[in-house]
Amino acid sequence: MKKALLLAALTAAFGMAQAEPVTYNIDPTHTFVTFEVQHFGTSTARGRVEKKQGTVVLDRAAKTGKAEITLDTTSLTTGVGALDGHLKSKDFFNVAEYPTAQFVGDNFSFDGDKVTAVSGTLTLLGKTLPIKLVATHFNCYQSPFLKREVCGGDFGATILRSAYGLNYALPSVSDSVRLLVQIEAAKQ
Repeated sequence: MKKALLLAALTAAFGMAQAEPVTYNIDPTHTFVTFEVQHFGTSTARGRVEKKQGTVVLDRAAKTGKAEITLDTTSLTTGVGALDGHLKSKDFFNVAEYPTAQFVGDNFSFDGDKVTAVSGTLTLLGKTLPIKLVATHFNCYQSPFLKREVCGGDFGATILRSAYGLNYALPSVSDSVRLLVQIEAAKQ
């Protein structure tokens, strides 16, 4: 009898310790994807993608996750209409042919229960290449407005735009582009 109770207790404890993946939907009002590039060695040109959507599946107990974020490149903006038009042209993002870019992350790194990096791929202009987004901040909290858990952080990576075929104005406009992703996602 004691062995049966001990076995039942161990089974229950083991079951509670099992990983539980949780799905989070990206909150587009708290998620910003921006880029920075040196412009003719004088200043930093910046822009952002206004429209984005996606999900993150996070399992903090198992230290795993998956992120799928789609960016609407037709919504790219720098605040300068003429520059926006040029960036959307065939010289750069060619939004008529490639209206979206996508990040798929399937390798999460953790320090305790905090995500420190997400590795995966970035598809841009039809080319899919590896990328690692490193977190400078990550946290989960109970949202008083949504009445559910929200997780998010600041992530960044540097890519070479030429690897995706974005060769216009090289080397005057730097090949190195800094991507910054501020993301918050609500538990479903």
